[in-house]
Amino acid sequence: MKITKSKENSALTLALNGRLDTNTAPELETELKASLNGIETLVIDMEELAYLSSAGLRVILAAQKQMNKQGRMIIRKVNDMVMEVFEVTGFTDILTIE
Repeated sequence: MKITKSKENSALTLALNGRLDTNTAPELETELKASLNGIETLVIDMEELAYLSSAGLRVILAAQKQMNKQGRMIIRKVNDMVMEVFEVTGFTDILTIE
């Protein structure tokens, strides 16, 4: 998985490309831990995300919990396959998806 990062003031956008699974979830988790200090808006762009596993969901949930304390998190450009995962797991009720 490739993570493209862009920051503007207190807003951070992470664009995910590839598969967010057991092998790549720790990479995203490390990136989030290193980057969220002082961030008020986190945008996760999933336009190029091909696959999302339970390990990826765990990292996204942890990011949502962190951002609930310091601002907001928005998930953007979700494809049908990833949206189905969010719907089946109930994540559509706890995430802001645009």
